[in-house]
Order: sequence, then C-alpha cells, then structure tokens
Amino acid sequence: MSRPTQRLRVNPILCDGMGYCAEIVPELIWLDDWGYPVVSPDAVDDPSLLRLAARAVTQCPRVALVLTRPSERER
Repeated sequence: MSRPTQRLRVNPILCDGMGYCAEIVPELIWLDDWGYPVVSPDAVDDPSLLRLAARAVTQCPRVALVLTRPSERER
C-alpha cells in the first residue's frame, strides 16, 4: 500500500513574502531574490517533511500556503 502524497502550493496573490515558511521547511521552500517563496513541485511523501509542511501552512500569517492531494494525472 502506498503512502498518501500531498503537494505544497502557494497563492502568490495572498503571500507577503515574510519567509517563515522557508525557515520551517527549507527542503521544500526557498525564497526568490525578492523574498517570495518558491515551492518544490515534487509531491511530499516523507512523513517528517509532511509534518513540517503542515506546520508551515499553519504558521503562514497570510494563509497563502496549502497542502493538496495531487490528482491521478499529477502523480
């Protein structure tokens, strides 16, 4: 049985570029030259990274990050 995977997404309209998310999970999020997050396009299936990604989502002051389940087409 395969583990469920999720993808981390950022809404660039909501994001203010505070950078908390990149501090919490630098393995999946890094900052561009202007301080805005660039999110890894890879699915997150590692449980420890998934916990950190969920923490980054809950800590985002602008609620600009979400975890989504990839569709069959994206897997």
